[in-house]
Amino acid sequence: MMMKFTILAAFVFSFALATGSSGQAQEIEVEKVFKFYCAQCHGVSGKGDGPNVTEDFPVSPRNFTNAAEMNKLTNADIKNVVMDGGPSMSKSPMMPPWSKTLSEAEVDALIGHLRVLCNCKGKEG
Repeated sequence: MMMKFTILAAFVFSFALATGSSGQAQEIEVEKVFKFYCAQCHGVSGKGDGPNVTEDFPVSPRNFTNAAEMNKLTNADIKNVVMDGGPSMSKSPMMPPWSKTLSEAEVDALIGHLRVLCNCKGKEG
């Protein structure tokens, strides 16, 4: 009986370490995901001025700091574009689909990060 309890306690402790328990750790991970997948086009600060965007870039990536524009979008709109790519919302094919790369939890966290960048809540829906 004691052996089972010890194994269970070790498992719970290991799981807690692996998943992390602080919101700050999760925020840092969101920033890492954003910097790795989004900042190349949208820029580290989200202004649409990433290093991949040159004068001959065919579109202007969305400026996530533009609250007026970001408020027109629901969180579902943003999630659809991130998961299914720009064409899913009649936007540029330059925006790739990330559904095979990012988890839904990562995308939801990214949406929260974008809402911080725009300092807005977005359209209901």
